[in-house]
Amino acid sequence: MSDLFPASVVGSLPRPQFVRDLLEEQDTLTPEVYQKRMDAAAAFAVALQEEAGLDVISDGEWRRRSYIGVIADICDGFERGVREGRSWHTAVRPLRVERPGLIAEEVRFLRAHTRRKVKVCLPSPYLLGQRMWEADRSREAYPTREAFMQALVPVLRGELIAVRDAGADVAQFDDPHLCLFVDGRVRAEYDRWEAEADLCVDLLNQIVEGVDGVKVAVHLCRRNKGREGWVGEGGYGPILPFLRRLRVHQYVMEFSIPVAGDLEVLRELPEDREIGVGCVDVRGEHVDTPEEIVARVEQALRYLPAERVTLNPDCGFAPGSAADIPLDEAYRKLKHEAEAARRLRERHG
Repeated sequence: MSDLFPASVVGSLPRPQFVRDLLEEQDTLTPEVYQKRMDAAAAFAVALQEEAGLDVISDGEWRRRSYIGVIADICDGFERGVREGRSWHTAVRPLRVERPGLIAEEVRFLRAHTRRKVKVCLPSPYLLGQRMWEADRSREAYPTREAFMQALVPVLRGELIAVRDAGADVAQFDDPHLCLFVDGRVRAEYDRWEAEADLCVDLLNQIVEGVDGVKVAVHLCRRNKGREGWVGEGGYGPILPFLRRLRVHQYVMEFSIPVAGDLEVLRELPEDREIGVGCVDVRGEHVDTPEEIVARVEQALRYLPAERVTLNPDCGFAPGSAADIPLDEAYRKLKHEAEAARRLRERHG
């Protein structure tokens, strides 16, 4: 793999119907049968990304009911339901870790099935607090949302260390809620939105402090609603002071959608950080051409040296269990991303 312009995924791939069926039938199958079928599915996800030409791959997150619901597979203390067609968990009891190192199992599988660099994603405690704490149902276990978030810090730190020890190249924390503060309408919902952003950053910094040997990334998007578009709108400017405080190695950002703002903000990020430049749209039916992707990245090169740039889609292709994006469409987009990376190496290598 070239060190210049590596082509990566953000995390999730669209789930084929058989993977959705398998997740729903998990409790009716023997563990051996379920594991065999899900391993075959994940191996296919790996092969698809390799054939597309990517340099950094995931397992598509097909083992997870949702990209954040994995925390409920690690810990007891949640009740599962369905909201707006999506699997949804709510904290109702104090957390008890039952399957420590679960995310590291994804890494070990990837290591056994590819020679490419591998990435796994972890949910941020602030994101989990926003989604999984409900006052009327969670207060008996955790009197405040922040208390629940703080309880997640040692759990996620343990997962990060296990992921590192299993050989992950990239451990990425997903936090679209931090990124939503780019939107003035969202900021107006809080008396002190800056305190919320500070809390998010402090929680993540507690998790990663002193953990070396793995590249730590944070993914920042305006929430991905698939064909329905996005939630937040606005450039990254308002949250730059908070991003600069994050002790991460890489920011994984989106710039393909029209509401993402100007790439000029890239010059204001710390010079010792890498940037995952979102250059492939994951929401619409249009398949970005290699030429379109190259043009977006070259806009970023006006503000960044090539050595700091990774190519990635704006977001994962399956942000929720109800997302319905054709897998072949995602494959074509990723294949064009890899071709764009090849052309960029020719021009700038």
